This record gives sequence, structure tokens and C-alpha cells, in this order.
Amino acid sequence: LVMLNVRDRDMGSFVDEAKEVLASRLDLPDGYSLNWSGQYENQIRAKKRLSTLLPVVLLIILLLLFITFRSIGETLLVVLSIPFALVGGVILQWILGYNFSVAVWVGYIALSGIAIETGVVMLIYLNEALDRHITAGQVTKNAILQAAMEGSVLRLRPKLMTVATSLIGLLPIMWSTGTGSDVMKPIATPVVGGIVTSLILILIVLPVLWSLLKEWEHRRGRLRYSGMGHGGEENVIGT
Repeated sequence: LVMLNVRDRDMGSFVDEAKEVLASRLDLPDGYSLNWSGQYENQIRAKKRLSTLLPVVLLIILLLLFITFRSIGETLLVVLSIPFALVGGVILQWILGYNFSVAVWVGYIALSGIAIETGVVMLIYLNEALDRHITAGQVTKNAILQAAMEGSVLRLRPKLMTVATSLIGLLPIMWSTGTGSDVMKPIATPVVGGIVTSLILILIVLPVLWSLLKEWEHRRGRLRYSGMGHGGEENVIGT
């Protein structure tokens, strides 16, 4: 039995490299075998479960988003918030020097949920603003742009409050040194970094992409009243 403590690198890459070295330099006698156990075994088991569950969960999320918005374009806009959030998580993880582990992946899963939730709320605000223009009979390119600005302004304060409260709650974990901090810090790191970059997407990039999508739908006669605010009708607005 040989016990190892891996430091300053992720456990998976260390074990992979160690396996290559042992395979080239170690000749085991007949009847002997070599197994890697402990935290590495737990990590492999967790990865297998996540590799099975994550695609299923993502498929369910896509289905629910499509049912909510009844639009492939808007569904993809919400999903786009995930990579924008992951960018911030990866950057902060790199700055703080954390290696990939099960705890870090749990943080990214939590971050993805937050990003999708905020993306959904932003699109609801934007669609409600556009619905008001459609109800008033103002269906033009300028009306779509105006709706994008109105929805973004209405969402600005709630989004800033969400980011502020999340950071206030997570930053003490980032500075903690007590029992359990070695697990909680890797979980909180992706969330803290991703919330910042997600803020940029939600308030700036997403409204722009949404307005481009709605302009495209309007030119092709596919723009419709969403009814998200009032459960209204399904009128399609042409050019």
C-alpha cells in the first residue's frame, strides 16, 4: 500500500501521468496487480455519473425553455448565457490556482443554473416590453430597439441586486480558512467569477442579440405577441 498526497495540480492528470511512467518502468511479477483508489477512485466515479446525468439534465432544460418561449432562437439565447458565465469562472479559477475537481465541477453546475435563470428573466422582460409595443400597434424596427432598451433598463436594478447579494454571500467563503473551506472555496470560485461575466451578457449582449432575432422574425412575418406578461393571444405580426 502506497499513500500519496497530490499538491499544486489536479489529481486526474497526476494519476494519468503516473500510470504512463509505471507502465514503462515497472514490471509486475505474475499474480500482482496495480490499482488506484482513494479520492481518485471517488473522482472517477463522480465523473462517470456526471457524464451520464449532465446531458440528460441539459436536454430537459432545453425542452422546458422551448416550451416556455416556443422559439428555438430564444431558447438558444438563454443557453448562450452558460458559456459567457463559464468564461468568468474559468478566469477566476485560473487566477486563484484551483485545479479541476469534483468540487469545482459542482460550482460550474450551480453557475450554469444561475446563468440560465437570469437569462430567462431577461428575455421575459424584453418580450413583455415588446408586447406593449405590439398592443399599441407599434411594430417597427425602432419599436423593437425601444423594447430592448426598456426591458434592459427594467432588468438593470434587479440584476445588480442579484449580483450584489450573491457576491456578498459568497465572498466570505472565498476568504474562509476554517474546517471545510478546502471544499467550499473551489465550489464558490466558479460562481463568483461567472456571475461577473454573466452580468455583461445579460445586460449588454443578450438584448442586442434578442433585438436582432426579433428584427429577423419581423422581416419574415414571424414576429408574434408572446403573452408572457398577460397570457395573451398568439397573433403573428407581419411586415
